[in-house]
Amino acid sequence: MPTNKNAMTRYKIIDELLSNRHHNYSLDDITEEINKRMSDLYPNTNGVVRRTIEKDIYYLEYEGPFLVDIERYSVPSYNYEKRKTFMKKCLRYANPSFSIFKKEMTNDEETILREVLSLVGKFDGLPNFEALENLRIGLGAKDEEHQIISFSKNPLENSSLLGEIFTSISERQVIRLHYHTFLNPKDILETDVYPYLLKEYNSRWFLIAASADDKKILTFSLDRINSISPLPSHKYVGYKGNIQERFEDIIGVTYIEDSPIYKIIFWVSEKSKDYVCTKPLHESQRKVSEKCEITLRKSYPALQDGQFFIIECKYNYELIRELMSFGEHLLVIEPQEIKDIITTHINNMRDGYQVISSCDKNL
Repeated sequence: MPTNKNAMTRYKIIDELLSNRHHNYSLDDITEEINKRMSDLYPNTNGVVRRTIEKDIYYLEYEGPFLVDIERYSVPSYNYEKRKTFMKKCLRYANPSFSIFKKEMTNDEETILREVLSLVGKFDGLPNFEALENLRIGLGAKDEEHQIISFSKNPLENSSLLGEIFTSISERQVIRLHYHTFLNPKDILETDVYPYLLKEYNSRWFLIAASADDKKILTFSLDRINSISPLPSHKYVGYKGNIQERFEDIIGVTYIEDSPIYKIIFWVSEKSKDYVCTKPLHESQRKVSEKCEITLRKSYPALQDGQFFIIECKYNYELIRELMSFGEHLLVIEPQEIKDIITTHINNMRDGYQVISSCDKNL
């Protein structure tokens, strides 16, 4: 066996890549992935060259104690930067379930996994994960007589879509989306994306992904995605940083790049203030300072009860909808831009009801 102190680490990474059926790895891909992971594990270690990986694979096939069966095959691939299609020579285990590091789970691991599956398997937002239920039963989990935890859901017509996208994200796999718009449901569009995150908001699921063409971050509602096609031969580009940070300054999922972060002060009536306290509109929500509250009470003498709050976030549709959802029990004090937008909506709504009322009189 090679004496290189990092050889076993490389074998473990190679083993993982060769058993992965969600990607088509070439020798260059394997070398690149090993260098990436090794640099994370051993920052002061020099990278390995392709020739070293070739020797590692040869050892696993012909010289070591494993004598693994590796198949070579070619698949079409695409380079988005060069806009060029090419044939990629790849490697993988002939047996997809084979691993040189396979081991049995301990009793503690089985217990933890069983409990997790009992919860996740009943999560209505993850439909068609039949394998979860089979594994849960196989581990000896018992069915509850009644449901203990319930989640709101908005059923998808394609109930397996959530699971398919979940797998693509976890496996860092490029996918081709086949989707439509609400205005033209019969016009099926296609785009290749790097999927990053599945996000639930207001009982709807959204995919946050980057366009493979220009890396622009896009948001797709799952109820407008007809299907996805995995592209295992295409190179995946991950998000630099934490994609969750993108949502820290917004309510919902709509991110407007050029919107500033507004400091929004609003009043909530006595009837609704406890609700807003226990269910904040945004994670930045807080009560205004005592000094600020005194000033506001003097400026708005009609608002002597209730509570003043402040949030800091970008403008988007969800922000306005959330602020308007309380009706007369929530009034925005500042900034003027947000007040003007809400006032426009209110005027339009009033005009609409006036039209309806005039029609009612003619009936």
